[in-house]
Amino acid sequence: MSNNLPPVALIEPEQLASQLQDENLLILDVCNPATYQQAHIPGAVHIAPKELTCNEPPATGMLPSLEHLNAVLSRVGYQQDKHIVVYDDEGGGWAGRLIWTLDLLGHQKISYLNGGLHAWLAAKLPLQKEPVTPDSTSVEATIVNHSVRAKAEDIMAELAAGEASDMVVWDARSPEEHAGIKQFATRAGHIPGAINYEWTRGMDAANQYRLHPNLQAQLNSLGLSADKNIVTHCQTHHRSGFTYMAGRILGYQKIRAYDGSWSEWGNRADTPITTAD
Repeated sequence: MSNNLPPVALIEPEQLASQLQDENLLILDVCNPATYQQAHIPGAVHIAPKELTCNEPPATGMLPSLEHLNAVLSRVGYQQDKHIVVYDDEGGGWAGRLIWTLDLLGHQKISYLNGGLHAWLAAKLPLQKEPVTPDSTSVEATIVNHSVRAKAEDIMAELAAGEASDMVVWDARSPEEHAGIKQFATRAGHIPGAINYEWTRGMDAANQYRLHPNLQAQLNSLGLSADKNIVTHCQTHHRSGFTYMAGRILGYQKIRAYDGSWSEWGNRADTPITTAD
């Protein structure tokens, strides 16, 4: 399986600052709404994180309806030929969730602001306080890349195939959740065979939460290399927004996200669960 996706590029704050007047640029801010109201990158249009999920329990992180997504994209002035730059204020979780959504819709030119708002502030670059309200567009996008989304039934079928399957599950939750010590669903533990690599390990906290310079080596050492057929998840596909995005930036072509994540898997009665590695 190969998704044949266009690359997701890293862009540094100084690079973005030099392109702010580019009319083909659409900067999407997925920060906490209160943070956006205080200050944001000039010209950035806000998407609230909750607008990217269905918010319906138990699996609140599932993909919302296409009608909802089209309404959100219409409001922010989305156009298919724009170069979209995405950032957030937490190291990439919500930015990655948005990038996954754009991948589903087949958008071709996407960049992630390395380090997000933290890196922009550290570089002492200009800020804007006034909200940006662009001219709306009429978006009628459809899901064209189903291959970047995994469903519970897909994962169970791969598990049932045993050695015939090349799937590797990347669990982006905390080690305590993975081990079943912390419980946020009816059942605790992890998907059998899942490899735990907590999302924050992929960030360099000493460098404004940019992608960790040794990220690829760390993933390789765990068996999460680019040649694997990877499915990544967390509790609600927020933390795994970062891990999906990190894989895309590293050039992974066989990576999917399970948006149902543990809030679905752990609340079903028919899904296999283990607490032993």
